[in-house]
Amino acid sequence: MRGLELARAYYEQFGRPMMEAQFPELLPHIAVGLFGSGSECFGYDDDISRDHDFEPGFMLLLPGEDVVSRREAFLLERAYAKLPREFLGLRRGLMQPVGGARHGVIRTADFFREKVGVSDGVLTVGQWLSTPEYALAEAVNGAVFFDGPGEVTAIRRYLSAWPEDIRKKKLAGRLLLMAQAGQYNYPRCLRHGEKGAAQLAAIEFARNCMSAVFLLNGVYQPYYKWAFRAMRELPRLSLLAAFAAGGIDGIPADHRQRRRHGRRKGKGDRGHGRRRDRRAAKAGPDAGKLRRPGEARLFRQRFDCRR
Repeated sequence: MRGLELARAYYEQFGRPMMEAQFPELLPHIAVGLFGSGSECFGYDDDISRDHDFEPGFMLLLPGEDVVSRREAFLLERAYAKLPREFLGLRRGLMQPVGGARHGVIRTADFFREKVGVSDGVLTVGQWLSTPEYALAEAVNGAVFFDGPGEVTAIRRYLSAWPEDIRKKKLAGRLLLMAQAGQYNYPRCLRHGEKGAAQLAAIEFARNCMSAVFLLNGVYQPYYKWAFRAMRELPRLSLLAAFAAGGIDGIPADHRQRRRHGRRKGKGDRGHGRRRDRRAAKAGPDAGKLRRPGEARLFRQRFDCRR
């Protein structure tokens, strides 16, 4: 069972009955769900994810102290702490008073202030441009199981996508950095013989390219260790779509099937050899310069590195 499913099941079986029985007057002011940090909030958790911060639990988000007092929040936290410590073979960790790191009672304002810098989620232009994309992703991932006042749902809906002018501005910046790292600095580093710097330029190009793909899809890029996983799920320019269109190794599926079929008959290698011989015969005195497909490009790259 994935973390989100575990959290919802734990809430339905123990959390909701506890709140309905002990805190009915608070229900109109409480939101319940699981979102924020952690692979389970993105749906990316697996067996390996259970080595830390994985337990049955959920978040109880409260408005300010003018609506739900500090004492009421404390009593709610105590009631949450008394819920069964084991569920479906998994044990809960110890909770901190009034709010755990990822579960338990948390003020709505505190959660969004930690993620995006403001308590109500309303960002200025400068904040939209400077807030890390992984933080925006953590503010809107996961799921809300119950939202009495609707405040949490409204904030998450507002933060769910960039304003269009912000998205275009960020995309233009990513494209500029891609050109600087890939088209300009990478070949210059190679010509200087700085292979390590060239690798860094290639990494910088790939990092900004990935960010541009997320921006083109209008989706926040999560923390880097989940970025490739998230990219495979994008509707546009995803790795999965690229593999499906071009075959697993970049070769179209029908061509790959024909190549395997020819080799089963023992004709594949001989056929390629005969074609090379015919090209060599037509080339005349330059026949010795012919190379297998791709070698000419590699030779040009090596020549450029020596200049």
